[in-house]
Amino acid sequence: MDYNHREIERRWQQYWRDNNTYKVEVDPSKPKFYVLDMFPYPSGAGLHVGHPLGYIASDIFSRYKRQKGFNVLHPMGYDAYGLPAEQYAIQTGQHPEKTTNENIARYRSQLDMIGFSFDWSREVRTCDPEYYRWTQWAFMQMFNSYYDLDADKAMPISSLVAEFEKNGTEGVHAACSKNLTFTADEWKDMPESKKAEVLMNYRIAYRGETMVNWCPELGTVLANDEVSGRPFCPRRLSSGAEAHEPVVSSCVGLRAPSFVRS
Repeated sequence: MDYNHREIERRWQQYWRDNNTYKVEVDPSKPKFYVLDMFPYPSGAGLHVGHPLGYIASDIFSRYKRQKGFNVLHPMGYDAYGLPAEQYAIQTGQHPEKTTNENIARYRSQLDMIGFSFDWSREVRTCDPEYYRWTQWAFMQMFNSYYDLDADKAMPISSLVAEFEKNGTEGVHAACSKNLTFTADEWKDMPESKKAEVLMNYRIAYRGETMVNWCPELGTVLANDEVSGRPFCPRRLSSGAEAHEPVVSSCVGLRAPSFVRS
């Protein structure tokens, strides 16, 4: 009897879809196991060989853990925001929303054909407002918080302001960029702009300045290995942009000691 792999694969993949075979529900009777892949950029005409190379390995491990009795959550999504999606839209002369959605549909079709055991009910698209509203919310929580080293947890920045108004920096033990010293009276005499600068020194998510490689043609900054003259420069090669210049730019940082301690 001939082994018709195309027919067999198609039939079972349809069965998996119809029966939500890999959808994960809470099951306290089983130990939990979480397998997370790097989400692909839907910024091209389809998957490249590097995508399934990693996904096959993680899928094998997911299936192994299921066979060992674990309740395995193996989701998939798309890192669909940013320069790759924008550049693909520019190169093809189309709106990024259109090209991104079309590429996602193509990627999904190809991933299904390979037969991965993803829980598609938990699909993530980083360009979806219902997703990034929560990343923005998380950054706002971190921006409005500082890390109290004595309490060993994040606290509202308003609590730090109250402490400055009462005792200045005396008794304050917080994660910061620079150790500052001032009295309550000195704090009260500071202009609002200076107070904002001082608080930025303590916020978990903060605005800082750093040297970056600015590319006028792409309208964004590039990593060191992406600028002209380097041996590997995929963005320069794909876009034709070669001009870049080091400039000082504002950036958003996260205060590492806060996470190291927590």
